[in-house]
Amino acid sequence: MKLLIINPNSSVTVTARINAAAQAACQPGEEITTIRAQGAPDLIITPEDAQRAAQAVTQTLSAWSAPVDGVILASFGDTGLDAVRAQTSVPVVGIAQSAYAMASVLGARMSIVSFSPSMAEALRKTALSYGHAERLVAMHMVEGAVWDDPGAIQDQLAPALLALCQKSAREDGVGSIVLGGGPLAGLAARLQPQVTVPVIDGTTAAIATLRVALRQVPPRRDAAPRQAARA
Repeated sequence: MKLLIINPNSSVTVTARINAAAQAACQPGEEITTIRAQGAPDLIITPEDAQRAAQAVTQTLSAWSAPVDGVILASFGDTGLDAVRAQTSVPVVGIAQSAYAMASVLGARMSIVSFSPSMAEALRKTALSYGHAERLVAMHMVEGAVWDDPGAIQDQLAPALLALCQKSAREDGVGSIVLGGGPLAGLAARLQPQVTVPVIDGTTAAIATLRVALRQVPPRRDAAPRQAARA
């Protein structure tokens, strides 16, 4: 299984976080490549950022020539998902789609924990768009956080994020907690030993989703290896 992960923002350090989480989840026989969307914003916060990032994602995929079996979009807006699905013949998933789907398997109630109140509306909107309105019972954001490097967010805010996860597990009656935001890739594994309900990492969930999906794809004896489509 060869997967391509596209980070819809252009941050080198966030991309490195996503790649580290992906490689930690990689199993024997799998090959995962992580790249960033060229020309995208450093971090996706506003609707305008998302629009620029979606265009950058499709252009980046068009420039990719190596064969892949599946594509993962590694932002919690699942930025450019519909456009990328129209652009390629291989399965495409977003980390938000995958994280919320996994949460729905783990219980009827879930919460989202993230690093900034500015993320809340986009995270809520995406969860609702996938039909999780009744499952999403709480959202907890770190208040007043500032950062210079998006890739350092999870290190700087790990204590605050852990406290919010523990609060949600204790007070919200949830079956799982989704860590929302690409910069938090890989943090769930670090927090999990101190949280009493499952903490879901979107990158890991997306890889697991494609593992299952690709087992369902029938063999194509009359076709060359499937590739990301070129524009």
